[in-house]
Amino acid sequence: MRRFIIEWLLGGSKVEEEYLIDLVKEKDETAFESLVEIYKPIIEKFSFQFGVTPEFIPDVVQETFVKIYQKAHLFNDGNFTSWVYRISLNVAKDHFRKLKRDQKLVAKAKLETTLDNKYRYYFEKQEHVILHECLLELDLKYRAPLILYYFHDKSYDEIASILKMRISTVKTRMHRSKNILKKKFEKYEEQEVSYYG
Repeated sequence: MRRFIIEWLLGGSKVEEEYLIDLVKEKDETAFESLVEIYKPIIEKFSFQFGVTPEFIPDVVQETFVKIYQKAHLFNDGNFTSWVYRISLNVAKDHFRKLKRDQKLVAKAKLETTLDNKYRYYFEKQEHVILHECLLELDLKYRAPLILYYFHDKSYDEIASILKMRISTVKTRMHRSKNILKKKFEKYEEQEVSYYG
């Protein structure tokens, strides 16, 4: 029966295609299976050309047909093939967004594991590890005063003596370094939000 419908549709008119679509709207399983057999190669080819890698094409094709089945009642007029392409395109876009999100989560997990293993001896909280990473990104001239002041309880006089510079220079570099560090830390927090976005 399905083969008959396919052959009939492929060699038939627009009226016959509309009849098949009407059957799909009514959740006719045989008609839908025929539709899958007709459009599956088209969606596979389009997905591949759009950039979906072969291992994910079956998932994208399946999701496309799920949406076609669910939304068939919304198709009223126009070119049905174009409508299928639009759905396929949207599914592919969703796939890329999910893939990018998953890759970010994996990268974040790997980074946290690496940092945890690398700095477990020195830090108690993940925030301290992040702060340390941000500190390492600072130029040494800004990093040194901050470390001496906040982590070694040195006064401005002592820092000036250790670094062989004027107290006014220490104060200036402390002010600048705190602003730079704050921006770097905030940037990391924004990245944290995007990982889960």
